[in-house]
Amino acid sequence: MFETVLGKPKSDITEYKMKYRTAVKAVIIQNNKILLMHSNRGDYKFPGGGVEEGETLPDALIREVAEETGFIHCVVNELLGIVIQRHLDVFEDDVLFEMTSHYFQCELTDRERIPQQLEGYESELNMIPKWVTLDEAIEGNEKLMDQFDNNRWIKRENYVLGELKKLYK
Repeated sequence: MFETVLGKPKSDITEYKMKYRTAVKAVIIQNNKILLMHSNRGDYKFPGGGVEEGETLPDALIREVAEETGFIHCVVNELLGIVIQRHLDVFEDDVLFEMTSHYFQCELTDRERIPQQLEGYESELNMIPKWVTLDEAIEGNEKLMDQFDNNRWIKRENYVLGELKKLYK
């Protein structure tokens, strides 16, 4: 299992108010390809999102996979790893945002799909589900790593993609 912290170390957070978010991400690999969300900028991110109040992590992930990819037959298996990100909140200067992302190995038991139900920024980025190799995703993200400040997920996702390369040799 992998685990890392990206951003501000815990020792630096005492001077800030904290805002926390728990997220879930699906790692779906079939036929040596991984299912990722591809944006109109060319970057890749794992399907998933925030856990709503009262939801379990697996229930949230099943919902998020259906909303983002349209695939409605997703089974959540074991936890592969956790990434914690800490950075200044984009809306409040004196707030530190901490997101804990749980990455689960998942599988699709059927390829039946419904229309995507994307959130605002996902629609703006024309996010579409795409099957790619781990190397294609890493290379695509590396090309864009320094270009888009607001795509905070690129560094996180490339860390996880690198860990998956070690797991799925």
